[in-house]
Amino acid sequence: MTKIDALRRLLPCLSPTTATSKATATPIKKRLSTSLRNDVVDPLHPVLTNTNQDKDKDSQDSTTTTDLEPPVSAFSRPSRSMVIGTIFGQRKGHVWFCFQHHRLSTKPSLLLELSIPTHQLVQEMSSGTVRIALECDHSELSSCPLHSVPIWTMHCNGRKIGFATKRKATRHNRLMLKTMQSITVGAGMIPTGVGSSGSEEIMYMRANYEHVIGNSDYESFHLVNPDECAGQELSVYLMRSR
Repeated sequence: MTKIDALRRLLPCLSPTTATSKATATPIKKRLSTSLRNDVVDPLHPVLTNTNQDKDKDSQDSTTTTDLEPPVSAFSRPSRSMVIGTIFGQRKGHVWFCFQHHRLSTKPSLLLELSIPTHQLVQEMSSGTVRIALECDHSELSSCPLHSVPIWTMHCNGRKIGFATKRKATRHNRLMLKTMQSITVGAGMIPTGVGSSGSEEIMYMRANYEHVIGNSDYESFHLVNPDECAGQELSVYLMRSR
């Protein structure tokens, strides 16, 4: 099975598509990705337990809380919106992630270059669950908006695998996004020379994401699967640790 077949299999309700296919109107029904890692509590989705369990858990929090747990005010209300997210990269290269508020825009709201190789991400996605955590240090970047942080420490499914770097969209990036203006949801290939200065085709997976803003130190993006389709669970977290 080729890597592109593996990508398409991860979104089973989607038919194969290319950069020239027509737009698809996909109803937004289901968000599956809700937590970061087994050892990190999702501040926006606390687990409900009985009184005795709460007491036992409180006694353990001082020793089990990790540095990755994002600080969230008890009275803060998360802001939620829908965006279009695109994961792409050359077969022998590494992964990029961008999100856009408008499908027709060729200027991404955020563009990140991830150090994880494309083939490794495809392997991680074969398990059905991918959680990418990007962290920055609060002491050094406390006044910097999350979308302006220049470099992040990256974890994928609980393992530290390198860094992520904020990038400004190049002419090739804008051309690639322009070729996908008619695509809302799909996975496929972009021909050589479109969106890349290299000689390789670009693999991509494009879908709707729920964008959750917890506070100035915490944001997340969660892949929304088509209705009645289990599909892929994928989340990207931006966190400023204290």
